[in-house]
Amino acid sequence: MRKMLLAALSRVLQGPAAATAVAAGRTASRVMVASRNYADFASEATFEIKKCDLHRLEDGPSTTAVMTRDEGLHYYKTMQIIRRMELKSDQLYKQKIIRGFCHLYDGQEACCVGLEAAIKPTDHVITAYRAHGFTYARGVPVREILAELTGRKGGCVKGKGGSMHMYTKNFYGGNGIVGAQVPLGAGIALACKYFGKNEVCLTLYGDGAANQGQIFETYNMAALWKLPCIFICENNRYGMGTSVERAAASTDYYKRGDFIPGLRVDGMDVLCVREAAKFATEHCRAGKGPILMELQTYRYHGHSMSDPGISYRTREEIQEVRSKSDPITLLKDRMVNNNLASIEELKEIDVAVRKEIEEAAQFATTDPEPPLEELGNHIYFNEPPFEVRGPNQWIRYKSVS
Repeated sequence: MRKMLLAALSRVLQGPAAATAVAAGRTASRVMVASRNYADFASEATFEIKKCDLHRLEDGPSTTAVMTRDEGLHYYKTMQIIRRMELKSDQLYKQKIIRGFCHLYDGQEACCVGLEAAIKPTDHVITAYRAHGFTYARGVPVREILAELTGRKGGCVKGKGGSMHMYTKNFYGGNGIVGAQVPLGAGIALACKYFGKNEVCLTLYGDGAANQGQIFETYNMAALWKLPCIFICENNRYGMGTSVERAAASTDYYKRGDFIPGLRVDGMDVLCVREAAKFATEHCRAGKGPILMELQTYRYHGHSMSDPGISYRTREEIQEVRSKSDPITLLKDRMVNNNLASIEELKEIDVAVRKEIEEAAQFATTDPEPPLEELGNHIYFNEPPFEVRGPNQWIRYKSVS
């Protein structure tokens, strides 16, 4: 009789009800563990960060940074989303679903996340063509970024901009001409000053653009007019395939403004970037004019998807940066070691991020392409509709603002 009861019980336990009960029990257990551990986490922690090198400044950013648990979790998730988004973009490009120019940002996530953490939504950002990370940090959903990369109408600029030309409120791209965004950034800063809104403009460029003459002209005008412009050189050590040592007589990019104060910052540390950017924004809002930041960072991919990235640097160099200076790993270790989060909690974030990226990729590959009639739209802002000539004089498109 006992054997019969055990056999019956075994059959019951193998059924769907048992599986549901077991799953519910595990979920409840996880919830209990999470709720029990949550109270044990520290609400904030203080960290020592690398001192910035200074130019024409008596005092610089603080060498300590306070980070709350919520801030840490937000920075971690944001950087993971950008990392996974870029890896998915790499995959879609190799499948020939994304075409054309494509410059990936993985490795440099601490720059855009740290800068965004230091400014207000009403402040302004303009950058070069390695823009996916800034687009997301400024508030554009992943699905709209990936859909823009695949040229679909659900993209953030309706599939007409692609990798280098993404925009949203107070974010001006994404610019394809090397260095051309720097004078535009000064113009935005001029508008900030003209309208008296106490806003600043973050104007970003790479080390490859740092030798452009238009940048030095812009420095001069910004200094003369005391514009609230933060010039930011993202120095990832290679301008396309040329190392900074071979391209520049002076690699002290933070001193390039000469008469403009400058900071050299550890661009692989999100807290170091955040504190330096806070210092820079306070400088500009106080009416002291422009300031220059050099973020020392590193890109894991090549310059663009057409560049394998290992003809001018070794695989060992890339791996060494990954193992010693990865911005996500650095933040993760700080949070776990200072009891701001657990390994299990961060793993759950990783799983959720992967799911979000996969769903965004599914949308980006199934959403329809924009209709041909869309081609003439959005040439001007807030103008009456007008006609645009097509490929020949008999084809006309209606342009709507």
